[in-house]
Order: sequence, then structure tokens, then C-alpha cells
Amino acid sequence: MVKIGLADNHPVVHYGIRAYYKEHPDVSLVGIVDNFEMVSEMLKRKEIDVLLLDLELEGLHSINLIKDLIKDFPKIKIILFSNLSEHIYAPNAIKAGVFAFVQKTEKLDVLTSTIIKVNRGTVVFSDAVKRNIALISKQAKSERLYRKLSSREIEVLRYLSNGKKNKEIAEALNLNEKTISTYKLRLLAKLNVTNLVDLVNKAKTLDIV
Repeated sequence: MVKIGLADNHPVVHYGIRAYYKEHPDVSLVGIVDNFEMVSEMLKRKEIDVLLLDLELEGLHSINLIKDLIKDFPKIKIILFSNLSEHIYAPNAIKAGVFAFVQKTEKLDVLTSTIIKVNRGTVVFSDAVKRNIALISKQAKSERLYRKLSSREIEVLRYLSNGKKNKEIAEALNLNEKTISTYKLRLLAKLNVTNLVDLVNKAKTLDIV
């Protein structure tokens, strides 16, 4: 029996996952939290094999936090369970030590099979992501633009695309405004645009936001 924990903002997801695995023969849900700050406490209190983690979880501001979590709990295997784009976030997730990425649009039997594979130590990402990573050096420069972005730059870009001001982004990421301005300049340079409007449009074109 694989024991899983769920870290997700949405009550409807809590209900669905709890109901589906209530009497499941292979998977048991043993803990649920709705804030990243509560994840460590859950992992300390519960015996969990696999953690389902939403990238948009409240308090999860950086892939680096996931990396730190894995350092603190080296036995835990993490599956990113998210609506965000796998081909954008998977490369950094793989570097951080995440075992799999499952879209929330997938059927629950796909999630279950992924949980079982991950519990056995198998890394599970889509064939498309594996091909993209393998062929990255052969792709055209325009196709590699988004891969130049760090996890933090992607986070800043998402906030900018949502209409957030530098001050708001700085508060959300616990950085100062000058640092956010620097990130914005880097983004303009890396995505080869000259203003915020074009930056947001390019991000949408590349499916980054």
C-alpha cells in the first residue's frame, strides 16, 4: 500500500482525491494540507511515501523550496500535480529532484499508475518532455528562449503577466524592488523584447504564463 500526502489549495481537489482513494487497494491518502508552510509538519507527523504537490500551492514561491524540502526529507518522492505547463516547468523540476509531473486534466487511473511507479523509484515525465530535454541543443534559438529562464525569472514573469507591480512582486517573493527591476531587465533581454507589453505577449506565445 502506497501512502500519499496531498498539498493543494483547492477543496474540490481534496474531496476528489480523498473520495477516490478512500477504499483503494493500492494507494492510501494519509494527509492533506493547503499551504506549503504546512508540508514539512505533515511529513514529520505522517508516514508518507509519495507527495502530490501543486506548483501553485499557497506559499510555494520557488522551485528552490522544493529542492530544500527534498534535502530535508530525502526519502520522500514528489509528484507535481498541476494545471501549469509541464514542458516549461518539468526541466527545473527534474533538476530539483521531482519524480514526476501529472496534469490535473489526466484521469485518476493515470495518476494512480504514476504514484505506483514513482514509489518504486521510477522517474515519470511525458515523452514530449524527455524529447525536448534530449534535443534542446539541436533546437533553433527561438525555440530555446524559454529554457534560458531560471525558476525565479519564470516566477517574476508570471506575476508581471498577471498585472502585478514591482512592489507587489517583491513582497510576494520576499525580495527588494531593485532585484525585481533587475529580473525584469534580464527577462527583456532574454526574450529579446523592449517593453513590458511585448514581454507578456512573448511569454504567452511560449506558453510560459
